[in-house]
Amino acid sequence: MASIRPYRPADRAAVYAVCVRTAEDGGDARGLFSSDDLMPDVYAGPYLELEPGLAFVVEEDGTGAVVGYVLGTADTARWAVEHRRRWLPQVAPRYPLPTVLRTREDRLVDTLHHPERTVHAELGAYPAHLHVDLLPSHQGRGLGRGLVATFLGAVREGGATGFHLGVSPTNTAAQAFYRRLGLRRLEVGDPQALVLGGPTDLLA
Repeated sequence: MASIRPYRPADRAAVYAVCVRTAEDGGDARGLFSSDDLMPDVYAGPYLELEPGLAFVVEEDGTGAVVGYVLGTADTARWAVEHRRRWLPQVAPRYPLPTVLRTREDRLVDTLHHPERTVHAELGAYPAHLHVDLLPSHQGRGLGRGLVATFLGAVREGGATGFHLGVSPTNTAAQAFYRRLGLRRLEVGDPQALVLGGPTDLLA
């Protein structure tokens, strides 16, 4: 059994561990980059730093182990500004901006240095966005749905009426999961990007 609860600062290392263990289209990304913190520093750390009140974790009953999480923001445009102001100065010294994007790591670091790319004019009606990850051992139990519903309830209370998320075009399992929840594709300027979303009352 497992339960969903609000994130606590003591969970940070566990969230980072879940992030890297699910970062390769749901599989383990440990050892793929120069630091196992790179993926979490891009896709988890800024939310824990900037929006800790919108982060929730799955805790395994009995052991207390964190096996999944959801995190995000109610306002992507504001988050991007705060990312540049408060998060990027903390991590930029560890990840210098590459002048040429030769490798996958170069592209990830480039993403880290350009939070404004998360903002799309076409998504004005869907200002919230989220990331949800769950270890494979705890998938298929309704916990992923519970995490998304918990996050949407939190941002809905704050006034957000729509949300979106990005999905890797090669992560077919994640695409199927989100479509089962009722998310639909949202068009953005980049035809290669796969962005799904819907109203924040989708799972209410």
